[in-house]
Amino acid sequence: MPDSGWIAVDAMGGDDGLAVMLAGVAMARNQFAGMRFLLVGDETAIREGLKAHPNLSQHSEIVHAPEVVGSSDKPTQAIRRAKTTSMGIAIDLVKKGRASAAVSSGNTGALMAMAKLSLRMLPGIDRPALAARLPTLGDTDMVMLDLGANTECDARNLVEFAVMGAAYARTALDIAHPRVALLNIGSEDMKGTDEIRDAAAQLRAMAAVDMQFNGFVEGDRLSRGEVDVVVCDGFSGNIALKTAEGTARFVADLLKRAFRSSVRSKLGFLISKPATELLRDHLDPNNHNGAVFLGLNGIVVKSHGGANERGVATAIGNAAKMVKNDLIRRIADDLGTLEKAA
Repeated sequence: MPDSGWIAVDAMGGDDGLAVMLAGVAMARNQFAGMRFLLVGDETAIREGLKAHPNLSQHSEIVHAPEVVGSSDKPTQAIRRAKTTSMGIAIDLVKKGRASAAVSSGNTGALMAMAKLSLRMLPGIDRPALAARLPTLGDTDMVMLDLGANTECDARNLVEFAVMGAAYARTALDIAHPRVALLNIGSEDMKGTDEIRDAAAQLRAMAAVDMQFNGFVEGDRLSRGEVDVVVCDGFSGNIALKTAEGTARFVADLLKRAFRSSVRSKLGFLISKPATELLRDHLDPNNHNGAVFLGLNGIVVKSHGGANERGVATAIGNAAKMVKNDLIRRIADDLGTLEKAA
């Protein structure tokens, strides 16, 4: 991968702290040559941690931050300490142009609040949306947004989310003409709230933006691989996401219990192990990690707090790909095209 500039990493975020973050950064560096990092956090602790990753030291710089945003900190509290926390300083490095993107595993609400205040919104965007990639039965992942940034949305917000989600799918998934659908309680035109039906009408009439609107999709069809981008309000999206994650864990735990139930089952496990390993790898959230706040004038990626080093590396790789493919410009161009068509 060509040089994607500097990636600012909040090294102090995440459930397991500095060790996992540095291991993930080192893994990303090994996977994608040309990446360089601004490691933000306690300088003494980072310098000590880098001893376990000597190759990373030559491709990174340390930016000292005396404080850390806690998992229970309210966004208003985090904003007041933006200039002294590792999360706030990482975002500020993007604002100042020293970094092309910021990655953090810390408090989601605080990250969104600080990123929105510091980087501001792109012209033509009313609200940011949290977008993530989810596994499907298709050839690629699916993009879903919003996943919690906005609990209530009007038709305009949903249309903006669709435009941004399509641009993200073209950038991150290399899908030239993404299939877009609105999450709804039915596939019929009369189903859903006024906001959803209004957004659908606008999207059906939209021909200027490079995407294909496929109408409505129900929750039980999300993983079928029939659409590339699913759009919804943050309340519905967060529930759908957590339900999907819980179902994946339920299936995995149920399989473990079944295979341990008898000697015959254990023998069956040995025979089917290649298939179960493939299933586990496909459903592993670390292989799809890295949600992005779309609509901001800069790239900020939220890594899951419980991600392991592979998950952190995946999030960093996603950030680098968005920088390389100029996601912000693509969204701005699509919005400009949409405005001219209107």
